[in-house]
Amino acid sequence: VIMGDSITDFWLKYDKPFFDRNGIAGRGISGQVTSQMLVRFRDDVIALKPKYVAILAGTNDIALNNGPITLDHVMGNIISMCELAKAHRIKVILCSVLPASKYKWRPELTPAEDIKALNAMIEEYAAKNRITYLDFWTMLANGEGGLDSDKAPDGVHPNLATYKIMEEELLKAIR
Repeated sequence: VIMGDSITDFWLKYDKPFFDRNGIAGRGISGQVTSQMLVRFRDDVIALKPKYVAILAGTNDIALNNGPITLDHVMGNIISMCELAKAHRIKVILCSVLPASKYKWRPELTPAEDIKALNAMIEEYAAKNRITYLDFWTMLANGEGGLDSDKAPDGVHPNLATYKIMEEELLKAIR
């Protein structure tokens, strides 16, 4: 299962054959923040009894989609998803938040530094808990901590070519 927001939702829409071919369920809901993902984790992950869950979450929290929230609280939601997965013998792959230097729907925000800070928290937690960390940020970020338009036309949501890069890395992490 890939658990996430619009980035996961669009991934499934852009490349459904990848999901079908590899037995992956895409569980992305556009606009959702980590607290909403945590609420649906039982139905969208545990009930499916997957071997792995890749959690790709956090950008909508940073975009303040559900109001102000601290990075510690976002990390707590991610940790809770990890703990639920582990309790059900589901192996976790924690994905970095994708780079973004701006959000078109929240032009007043400059998210790049918060994304880097949250990714550092995710990476540290993964290392301390022997969880695979999949660093999409490093492979995709430009010099401003964003996504170039040739990778994501709106600066947030990858295009098919970028998803293909992510697919290769996800399959390596699973193997």
